[in-house]
Amino acid sequence: MVAELGEGPYWVPEDDCLLWVDIPRGELHRTYFPSRETLTVDLGAVSAAFPALGGGILTAGGSRLVLHLPAERGEKWTSRTIGEVPAREGVRFNDAAVDPAGRVWVGSMHIDETDPLGELLRLDPGGELTTVVKGVTISNGISWSPDGGRMYYVDSPTRRVDVFDYDPATGEAFQRRVFCDVSAFPGVPDGLTVDADGYIWVAMHGGSALLRITSDGERDAVLELPVSMPTSCAFGGPGMSDLYVTTASRGLNEAGRAAEPLAGRLLRLHPGPAGLPSTTTYATLPA
Repeated sequence: MVAELGEGPYWVPEDDCLLWVDIPRGELHRTYFPSRETLTVDLGAVSAAFPALGGGILTAGGSRLVLHLPAERGEKWTSRTIGEVPAREGVRFNDAAVDPAGRVWVGSMHIDETDPLGELLRLDPGGELTTVVKGVTISNGISWSPDGGRMYYVDSPTRRVDVFDYDPATGEAFQRRVFCDVSAFPGVPDGLTVDADGYIWVAMHGGSALLRITSDGERDAVLELPVSMPTSCAFGGPGMSDLYVTTASRGLNEAGRAAEPLAGRLLRLHPGPAGLPSTTTYATLPA
């Protein structure tokens, strides 16, 4: 399975399954372990996917959040819209995340990646998508500290990771500030995750590496990868000790593909640290 732009890895422990997507092709992948069998469904528009409380898979794509109810092989899936924003030319949903309480966040981006036309939104009761941050160019990684009191966030062209104070009870994010400037490293920050010790792991797109940052915002370690364009990462597997990394092949010429045979592949690493159980929370749908 070679993706053009693999993204959005999310571990489903009950099924020993990793959800991930290929954004340009509009494909949702479900890769099962230990068999590594991958089932793919064409959804037309998808940039992130999560298991939903009560059943089904919630996806972000285009300008909508949609709940899909998987069918038997060969049969058509059923779906219904959970929340949406008015469609805007040149803007689409990108990365999304589920907080430890099951609350859904989704960001949008400027497709040409040049203008701050995107937003960061929270799914609220009644299916309302509430804008929390405006003026975003490429909304990417979103994750939370082990105690839920911090929300980490990436707008890729800024070449930094920001942090908000976060109230898990209400979903309020406030006092945004710079957490870690990563502009000294090759590439731009893309997706991220947090491990059980509170360290932040950031995929450096174009930088051939994952960057690990301490809970104090210090650059701690660099994990080199055999691909130039890692896009996101998520812990999973037995004991949450595997680290899955999605990657891209889009934009590589023939020589580049020959030099990076794993570009576009889903990678599985064993870095030592384990992930947070809260990073596998099911999405809670609004009443």
